[in-house]
Amino acid sequence: MNPLAYSVFIISLAIGTTTTMLSHHWLLAWIGLEINTLAIIPIMTKKPHPRSIESATKYFLTQATASALILISALMNARLTGELYISSMSEVPSIALSTALMTKMGLAPMHLWLPEVIQGISLSTGLILSTWQKIAPMILMLQLSQHINIFFMILLGLLSIFIGGWGGINQTQMRKIMAFSSIGHLGWMIMVLKFNPHLTELNFTLYIMMTTAMFMSLTSISITKMIEISTAWAKTPTLIMLSLMTLLSLAGLPPLIGFAPKLLIVMELVKQNAIILASTAMVGSLLALFFYLRLTYIMTMTVSPNTSTSNSLWKLVKKINSLTTTTNSSTLTTFPMTPTILIIV
Repeated sequence: MNPLAYSVFIISLAIGTTTTMLSHHWLLAWIGLEINTLAIIPIMTKKPHPRSIESATKYFLTQATASALILISALMNARLTGELYISSMSEVPSIALSTALMTKMGLAPMHLWLPEVIQGISLSTGLILSTWQKIAPMILMLQLSQHINIFFMILLGLLSIFIGGWGGINQTQMRKIMAFSSIGHLGWMIMVLKFNPHLTELNFTLYIMMTTAMFMSLTSISITKMIEISTAWAKTPTLIMLSLMTLLSLAGLPPLIGFAPKLLIVMELVKQNAIILASTAMVGSLLALFFYLRLTYIMTMTVSPNTSTSNSLWKLVKKINSLTTTTNSSTLTTFPMTPTILIIV
């Protein structure tokens, strides 16, 4: 793809998300979401391939359906309340709007498009789809949080946690595993959204940090399949060790930063006397923990750590981007800063 055209599409992504974040009006928010959708489709097809074309088509149809539902729900709400402002919502349109936004993010049971779309695109585009493209819908969900039925959100949150864990167990493709990981993390965010929106913001921020670190590591060493991880020690032992810790952080094990949001969410649910809900969510997260630990086992315990002395071209790896190391390191050292981050958020 022409670098100038690629730059225009990236700028359009930023404009679309910023427009949605700054809007108080449903039409303006809808326009921002549409700009986002139309900007990422050419990025998904920058390398012409039947799989990328198929993924772009699936993504476009799903997002177009969700956008149409958003527009219809906003107009229905305007008919009932006489306003198009996001702050004034009635019950029925709010459920339809939240369903459309959850479809855009890939929450269960509207998640079927996400693993298939991410599997057909490059790792760098999958990073954008898993992080940046979820910012605008999440911002709108935060603004809608006080108007949505709490039982509806808890049900979809628990369903996403279980499907995210159960679906990832049977996968051998890294992009699909990261897609189901995204579904599971979003389930935790949605489940606590009604109780404490600030915890959702914290969880979402840390999710973006950890997912970015993992995708950048996979991109740096060109890994798309689980079996390829076992031989990655010979290429970059240090990066693989950082990636191992990032995977454990995604799993939510202490003392890594991924443990902080889960601990705070469980504490919030216990404070709200939702002990059964907290226990069910923790049991569901054990499913995801299984495939994270399986990845770490394959990554570190199938081949001993070593540095290859061969000069074969296929063993050589390109220079690692400094941002990759920075994002990985931040997921390992940020846990002591959790109280400060919580105050800022």
